[in-house]
Amino acid sequence: MSRFWSPLVHQLTPYVPGEQPKIPNLIKLNTNENPYGPSPKVFEAIRQAADDTLRLYPDPQAHDLKQALANYINLPTDHIFVGNGSDEVLAIAFQALLKQQKPLLFPDISYSFYPVYCQMYQVEFEKIPLDEQFNIRLSDYQRPNGGIIFPNPNAPTGIALPLSEIRQLLDNNPDSVVLVDEAYVDFGTESAVTLVKDYPNVLVTQTFSKSWALAGLRVGFAVGQPALIEALTRVKDSFNSYPLDRLALAGAIAAVKDQDYFKATCNKIIASRENLTQQLTELGFDVLPSSANFIFARHSKYEGAWLAQQLREKALLVRHFSQPRITEFLRITLGTETQNKLLIQTLKSIIN
Repeated sequence: MSRFWSPLVHQLTPYVPGEQPKIPNLIKLNTNENPYGPSPKVFEAIRQAADDTLRLYPDPQAHDLKQALANYINLPTDHIFVGNGSDEVLAIAFQALLKQQKPLLFPDISYSFYPVYCQMYQVEFEKIPLDEQFNIRLSDYQRPNGGIIFPNPNAPTGIALPLSEIRQLLDNNPDSVVLVDEAYVDFGTESAVTLVKDYPNVLVTQTFSKSWALAGLRVGFAVGQPALIEALTRVKDSFNSYPLDRLALAGAIAAVKDQDYFKATCNKIIASRENLTQQLTELGFDVLPSSANFIFARHSKYEGAWLAQQLREKALLVRHFSQPRITEFLRITLGTETQNKLLIQTLKSIIN
């Protein structure tokens, strides 16, 4: 049947999402989902929205959600774009802003969707190697480019770039869009949203999937000056005018407004990260400094793939990457205290 495919389809190597297996009593620590679930106010908002109005289209501009986000980040609504998860927001940004005559730059160890988008939208790109400690070197981005994109904190390493260095990167590249992908920013680093008012070339993307615990609703957003937002909107309205349904809009608005719950769950995950880092270190793991809701670690004596398989056989799922330079690492999502304790107990039994 592939003879009916468009030529582009033959060239694509699709992104491979984290596994979502149907294994009884499985503990999933492989896709960076929030273990604590969304605010109870989200459920109530969705229940109230599940009425006869579902026969009507949702607001194509998501005004109420944009207003809630505007209040949260202290910027006007014309600085905000929303979409069906940050993956869709990123895809639109690749089309609207990052497809230029010069190559797009991003780290060699980073979100593996970036090269997929480049294939899909035929964007020339260059992968810039992280240093030996898996940090971004600003000097490596002092080269001709049509844009720069990187996660902050980085994924899968979890290492964050300080805000001062992001500011320097923007100063060094005034004629390029710098897209800061902040899927994990709420777990321990400063957001580049504070730079938006001063820099017309920065676009910041965030998601409701991690810190807001709404991966199942698919809501993401971007923050930038109005000229960048208009470009995203022009592409969105040429593709899908209604990316967010009524239930997703209601749930996302309720989540943003419940700041107490949001902060409490983020703090619980941060505390768990520090505790689990210490315990893994005591077991002989080399743990990279994480500012995310996951830990990236390798053991001095055991292969990453072997450890991942041993854990899987005991119904504990973590993420292993076969990519060069990081093949010995495991990416471990922070779970509940009970789940983290079971992980350590299981690792002890495997290692011993």
